[in-house]
Amino acid sequence: MEDRPLDPELRPEDDPQELSLRPRCLNEYIGQDQIKDRIKVFIEAAKARGEALDHVLLYGPPGLGKTTLATIIANEMGVSIRVTSGPAIERAGDAAAILTGLGPGDVLFIDEIHRLNRAVEEVLYPAMEDYAIDIVVGKGPSARSLRLKLPPFTLVGATTRPALLSSPLRDRFGDTFRLEFQDVPSLTKIITRAARILGVEITPEGATEIARRSRGTPRIANRLLKRVRDYAEVRAERVIDLETAKEALARQGVDELGLDDTDRKLLHAIVEKFGGGPVGLETLAAATSEEPDTVMDVYEPYLLLLGFIQRTQRGRVATRRGYDHLGVPYPHDGQEQQPPLWEPGEE
Repeated sequence: MEDRPLDPELRPEDDPQELSLRPRCLNEYIGQDQIKDRIKVFIEAAKARGEALDHVLLYGPPGLGKTTLATIIANEMGVSIRVTSGPAIERAGDAAAILTGLGPGDVLFIDEIHRLNRAVEEVLYPAMEDYAIDIVVGKGPSARSLRLKLPPFTLVGATTRPALLSSPLRDRFGDTFRLEFQDVPSLTKIITRAARILGVEITPEGATEIARRSRGTPRIANRLLKRVRDYAEVRAERVIDLETAKEALARQGVDELGLDDTDRKLLHAIVEKFGGGPVGLETLAAATSEEPDTVMDVYEPYLLLLGFIQRTQRGRVATRRGYDHLGVPYPHDGQEQQPPLWEPGEE
């Protein structure tokens, strides 16, 4: 957990120990235009009324900018942000201590909010709805309940698995935003901006090539940029052009579609070990030495987006596109089509 007082005038290049490429205001945030426009309206309305922003839930695959948006919301509102995560808040007393430490209008950002335990959620319900918390003083027959008032605040929750949130908690958020994978033009702008902050010379073709292999995810785009930068400084002329980007990414094991060694191992497991599927999540995770949650939250979304696998009631199945990408013949080609059980017009 940490407090981050934010300065609206602070720019990344003003920080001599620039450790983050995160944008600090909505004007710097690239992509997710529809979400950005909606948040801008909410912020302007809340500031005009002099109120705290309503509670916000952000969800989507990892690395799309949920934490960044929470920081931007606090920055745009001109307040501090307190950052924590669901697993870090173990007891109801921890939640009460965090809530009572908030100032008027402050933002409380809870990452992985779906992992909050039920006792902590019970503390959040009155805090979100009435800006108050109920605590029990004493034990036994002499115990009594006290209600402590809280200053108005904004809870920003982030999750990769919104279905795991309880209905009472989910219903207390004023608005919910789903973050989508970014397109190549948006990622190209993100990479170009990051290269400028890092002091790296990059050509438009080089930025586009990195963007194409970034799996639609800004976090991965920035990570790949740093690795390509290393290669350019050691093996190239310190300039990231198209050929330098291709060579550096090939050495990292990232192919033309952005799949890395683990993605291909996952796809190979379905195709070769399990005959194309269906295969259950637990079995697939064991076969690839990955955690089931990692397979489902990190690797599957992009493979599903590419159409390389399908989720069925019986498990994961590799599609023709997945076979083609691996260069493996599709097993269902040339098979005779089964006759229908009945012909149209038959009774």
